[in-house]
Amino acid sequence: MQPPPEVVHWLFALGFLMLGLCLVCEVAVGPEVWRKHGWRPYLWPTFLFVMGLFMWAVMVFFTNSTVHLIAHGLWAQGMMIGGVCLLGLARGKLRSPLWMLSVGLALLVGGGATLVHESQGWLFNRSSFLHHVEGWSAIGASVFPIGLSLRPRSRVFSLGLAALFFALAILLLCHRDAAPIFGHMSPDARPPVAR
Repeated sequence: MQPPPEVVHWLFALGFLMLGLCLVCEVAVGPEVWRKHGWRPYLWPTFLFVMGLFMWAVMVFFTNSTVHLIAHGLWAQGMMIGGVCLLGLARGKLRSPLWMLSVGLALLVGGGATLVHESQGWLFNRSSFLHHVEGWSAIGASVFPIGLSLRPRSRVFSLGLAALFFALAILLLCHRDAAPIFGHMSPDARPPVAR
């Protein structure tokens, strides 16, 4: 038995919340203090990679169309590649901060995939609206990891990326399978499920 789609969205919201918290904590204490404990630099890259692994499970078990399959697969690949590149930077195997571009690329590809896989208009229902907002937010906020690749110690870019993760967490927590948006629901949408 599959859980409702919103449950999967809520689980990923927790993952994005953890990513944002890790970045805010690193900015708050500074990179030198953050790296004093050997496991901390690996924390948010590992979360990003594991979220990519779980996205593969979503792709396999929770998709209902080819477009959804491809979109979730692109998100999974982007998160895993970004996580691996950041793990390489944390370990010291990769030295150039330009590897942070992989996270920007993941946001661009993932945001585009989110927009493409939502076939309904903005005001069809809440889920459609949120998918559009999430996709455009990810695309627009890809400027933060791109900025971090050019200025790795920038607090503004780090906090901007953390704010994106918090925003994605909030948007994912707002998901419902079928619910009105702004008091409006398309007559073509199926009625909300009684809970």
